[in-house]
Amino acid sequence: MIYGTGVDIIEIKRIQNSLTKFSPRFEEKVFTDNEIRYCQSQADPVKHFAARFAVKEAVSKSLGTGISKEVGLKDIEVVNQDSGKPLVVMNGQGKKLFEKLNLKCIHISISHDKHYAIAQAIAEQ
Repeated sequence: MIYGTGVDIIEIKRIQNSLTKFSPRFEEKVFTDNEIRYCQSQADPVKHFAARFAVKEAVSKSLGTGISKEVGLKDIEVVNQDSGKPLVVMNGQGKKLFEKLNLKCIHISISHDKHYAIAQAIAEQ
């Protein structure tokens, strides 16, 4: 059964500006160490940072909380299977909420082009 859905789109240039002005603080505040390593290993890291930022927003919307004290940005982590398929791992407060809501999974889809990154999340009970 679907608990909630969320979608987010972000202009990649917005993330580029934050990375330029505030790194490494911005990266450390928003992304897990694994996400930072993954994004920095890609040919165009900014697109991957933007896509992961969109996932965090979409997931928080699917939970009905938005980014808040209940679910912080680093509570939502994007990892990739060997096939490349992205998965969400919930940590900290986010994991507690995930368990409290009796969720089975949060399905995500990510895409990006030259200017925008978009993510969709579906929380399944």
